[in-house]
Amino acid sequence: MKLASLFSGGKDSTFAILKSIRDGNKVVCLVTLQPKSDESTLLHFPNIEFTKLQSKSMGIPQIFATSTSINIKDEIMLLEKNLVKAIKNYNIDGIVHGGILSDYQKKHYSATCESLNLKLISPLWHKDQKTYMKNLIEEGFRFIITSVSAGGLDDSWLGKEVTKKNLETLEKLSKNYGFNMNFEGGEAETFVIDCPLFLYPIEIVKSKKSWDGYRGRFEITDANLVYSARKSKK
Repeated sequence: MKLASLFSGGKDSTFAILKSIRDGNKVVCLVTLQPKSDESTLLHFPNIEFTKLQSKSMGIPQIFATSTSINIKDEIMLLEKNLVKAIKNYNIDGIVHGGILSDYQKKHYSATCESLNLKLISPLWHKDQKTYMKNLIEEGFRFIITSVSAGGLDDSWLGKEVTKKNLETLEKLSKNYGFNMNFEGGEAETFVIDCPLFLYPIEIVKSKKSWDGYRGRFEITDANLVYSARKSKK
């Protein structure tokens, strides 16, 4: 099938692309929607502009649109509008999304697909948290934490790359504080800086942190592709 990826730049939407391709599908475009604010319950907010670098590194064209409302109905209408564009321009048969546990998101995406006669592919649905996080790292995914909003995750995690070494610490914190280890509940957001899909890794040149004592954000202000590190896709 020809698929459009609902792409946020985080670990889940990126890994869902890789899994879909390995399952024999073709991901022919990315659909990325920038929410009006971080209050959106449907769309990913941090560093969404830099998904354009990820699109370029993967060699997958991107449809990018910005929402002017935080109303869920308006966001769904914007999604439908851009999926219609993907149908017209890329002849897609369905969409792939990286949801793992969120019935809320899946319900809205399923309804949208039904109305447009598209298939919904959710290759990560109900993956075991611990196993999935280990798989990401074993597969060569490099990703940083770009926001935190859960007890146990302080400002020291902002901008930090999740590695095999600190994954053990993350697991202990998730058990002690009761948050999802894969951040599906919104406890944290991520941004992929390298993976098997990328021809070039991403270098973060400038950034800034904000922290209010409980919630924090790592904002990328400048980044580029490292062309000297060109590689072959796996």
